[in-house]
Amino acid sequence: MIRLTGVAKTYRTRQGDPVEALGETSLTVAENEFVTLVGPSGCGKSTLLKLVAGLVPVTRGEIHVRDKLVREPFPDVGFVFQQPVLLPWRSVLDNVLFSVEMLGLDPRPYRKPAGDLLELTGLAGFEAKYPHELSGGMQQRVAICRALLPDPGLLLMDEPFGALDAMTREEMSLELLRIWEERRKTILFVTHSIPEAILLADRVVVMSPRPGRIVRVISVDLPRPRTMDMEFDTRFKTRSDEVRSLIFSGRKERA
Repeated sequence: MIRLTGVAKTYRTRQGDPVEALGETSLTVAENEFVTLVGPSGCGKSTLLKLVAGLVPVTRGEIHVRDKLVREPFPDVGFVFQQPVLLPWRSVLDNVLFSVEMLGLDPRPYRKPAGDLLELTGLAGFEAKYPHELSGGMQQRVAICRALLPDPGLLLMDEPFGALDAMTREEMSLELLRIWEERRKTILFVTHSIPEAILLADRVVVMSPRPGRIVRVISVDLPRPRTMDMEFDTRFKTRSDEVRSLIFSGRKERA
């Protein structure tokens, strides 16, 4: 589904100085695979997502999605940000429909699928509400529905639960797993939470401090469907300790 080959990204400051955000990175992600990216702040996780989405150009290397070279944004991708970024003057339903409008599609045939998504995420009955009338978790569910409505093959999620409280975050993680089990998208998910990364993923990609490089890709051998109780599984603890050790050893090396 996704193939990164020798991808690197260097930005320029206002003064013209180069800042290497992402070092040479190669990675493949299979169809319908759930892959999480974890690493210290500033290691290039979000940059990697933007490169895959075609939102920013690579400095070196190539990215292919379904064997097509990524040069610009493309329609078969949904992007969920850390903040819901809902339009305050639009209702919940109209916010969800906004994704197909942005693709130049007639929103009328999508009203029923949008309603089905809202029901799937526990938001049935809130179609006419406005963002300020919803909790943070409910707003993020709307954002996920918006990303899913065009039925993209690829879903990119940049710390979508990072601003939520711990209990809501756990609830949203389980909700996302349930949606993924039903709809089976390829998901690339950025998080700072090691337990969240392991709970969600088929594989966890551990990145080094900036300029970010892949330190190791760890397979998660936990059965699905998953629950929060799996955090007490010895395999969960083993993977968690492994990821934590890789991240903190990288920080010590930089120090």
